[in-house]
Amino acid sequence: MTYGTAKSAFKFQVLGFMALILTACSVSDWGAEEKSEHARHNDPHMEHSDIVGLEAIDSEEFALEVAAAGPAIIENILALTGEIRPNDDHVAHIVPRYGGIVKRTDKQVGDGVRSGETLAVIESSRSLTPYALKTMIDGVVIEKHVTLGEAVDANTQAFVVADLSTVWVDLDVYMRDLHRVKAGQTVLVEAIHGMPRAEGVISYVAPVVDPKTRTATARVVLENTIGLWHPGMFTVAKVLIGRSEVKSAVPKSAIYSMGNETVVFVVGSHGYKPRPVTLGLRDDYHAEVTGQIKPGENVVVAGGFTVKSELMRAELPDGHGH
Repeated sequence: MTYGTAKSAFKFQVLGFMALILTACSVSDWGAEEKSEHARHNDPHMEHSDIVGLEAIDSEEFALEVAAAGPAIIENILALTGEIRPNDDHVAHIVPRYGGIVKRTDKQVGDGVRSGETLAVIESSRSLTPYALKTMIDGVVIEKHVTLGEAVDANTQAFVVADLSTVWVDLDVYMRDLHRVKAGQTVLVEAIHGMPRAEGVISYVAPVVDPKTRTATARVVLENTIGLWHPGMFTVAKVLIGRSEVKSAVPKSAIYSMGNETVVFVVGSHGYKPRPVTLGLRDDYHAEVTGQIKPGENVVVAGGFTVKSELMRAELPDGHGH
């Protein structure tokens, strides 16, 4: 064999060895790639780092509900506090006709009375003749200021009787909000502890501001025929200032925080994906959303915490939180 022939044979041996190595590497890479693709296909978290696959969550088990973002009416609400008071137009202050001595008291605070019914008997200091002190209206005795044997005069406020079939809700309005509150606006009134609640209308806004509290009074007259509202109760009230129609809104239950972003979970063909949004007008039920959300897109409106938990679990180092 000549040097040229030997050199050529060695060259082919080297090339053949290199081809064998490259073939082995390609087979190895192809196998790893196939394995990776298989893993992505079977693990909903591997398909995309910020998508939870539809099959990853049992919607019935976790009570997931979906609804479309779309137009809504957003109510502009002003929250105020206040107190239940007797309706002063239906209150009677009962005073003796003549001064004298209280010989008998027939009624106590809390007693119901009818117009013309006797509250007490007083012996006149002039004639020493007893006379009946009577109520002038139907209602309930809310104050009593006389006792048996007490000397009273014609200026003594002996009893206060109130017809509580209607009551006043006096709301405190701060100066910054006075321009927004007007007679005729609808108000939802609720006792501090949650019940009762009723809807009414502002009948009066005081023209002056209290110099001590720097608030004005807005008044609502409520029906109280079954006696659920008691004078002295503290209340919260939601005054309907106005309504605005928006193009795209979602229930407030659809809104979540992830990191520094406010998101909704959009439902697509591949799964649940967080979509950053900007919030606009809001009320107790809906929030206007703008940004990466379009009217008609389906979002999770109940059970979204489960989706958020799955996304956070997928972000752990091994991607599964094991």
